[in-house]
Amino acid sequence: ELENQLTAKSETLDELKQSLASNGSAEQAPEAQSLRIAELCEMKDSIVNQVAQLKTSMESILEQWRAYDEIYAEVSLMTTRYLYCIDQCKPSGEEASLEALKKQVKTLQ
Repeated sequence: ELENQLTAKSETLDELKQSLASNGSAEQAPEAQSLRIAELCEMKDSIVNQVAQLKTSMESILEQWRAYDEIYAEVSLMTTRYLYCIDQCKPSGEEASLEALKKQVKTLQ
């Protein structure tokens, strides 16, 4: 949204500059030229402020994405470990007997 506004204001600024150039400085009174220049400067300052706001906003968003990526990687690793543990702890059909479980405990000890 801000990008579209910046583009529109930049185009308006370019049009005003072209208009000023095409009207010629001899045709306009110095007071009118001063007002036009002040108006152009105000528009430029407004665009610069909007660009600064956009940069700040984008930096904040990028920082949030970095945090998301770090947390996602951590959760993914934990999930993988959890699934591995679940897979390793599943008794198969033959291991379900009490004797097989005792044997497995002795092996682990």
